[in-house]
Amino acid sequence: MPDSAGPAKGHRIFAAVYDRMSAPVEQAVLGPRRASLVGPLTGRVLDVGAGTGANLPHYRAADEVVALEPDPAMRRRLAARTDECRVPLTVDPSGADALPATDGSVDAVVFTLVLCTVPDPVRALAEARRVLRPGGRLVALEHVVGDGRPAVWRRRLAPLWSRIAAGCRLDRDTAATVGAAGFTLDEVEHLTVGPAWAPTARLVQLRATAAPASR
Repeated sequence: MPDSAGPAKGHRIFAAVYDRMSAPVEQAVLGPRRASLVGPLTGRVLDVGAGTGANLPHYRAADEVVALEPDPAMRRRLAARTDECRVPLTVDPSGADALPATDGSVDAVVFTLVLCTVPDPVRALAEARRVLRPGGRLVALEHVVGDGRPAVWRRRLAPLWSRIAAGCRLDRDTAATVGAAGFTLDEVEHLTVGPAWAPTARLVQLRATAAPASR
């Protein structure tokens, strides 16, 4: 979901069409994946770039979820779905580059289709590591550049795609970036949704553990 400041009123057109545009893949693939990732999370959870709230119905064990969404157009749609969340929920306008939590105070951080869009994923992951307690969990479901000829096509298309899709990038390797950010990759699954050449067909789902942040 968009995590850059964008226009003053947010990416209104993108927010308006997002749910309808993604509905088929959400129902067939993403919804069950979201449930398996966020459903078991416990304690205090930060959902970074929560977008229109697709994760909200799937939380079932957390003590508290803070849904972060800096784009005002997306946040309005997120706020309209708060009653779908079965655990205590707060909506916050903070972005990924400055998470609203003290060091080591969070049990889990969630990124679903947002590390493709944040301006600086390295900084976002550093913030996640900062706020997570030692041994805390990072879970992510992201589209990635992939490999082979489709990856070449995505890299070429990335600048144009970013302009028409609210800053979303097609050329990121999220698993490698998470590993380089000081997390232990516990589970990594690569999958293809639809034709391999489609811009967002390659996905990675991962679970990672935070090591103590260096001082």
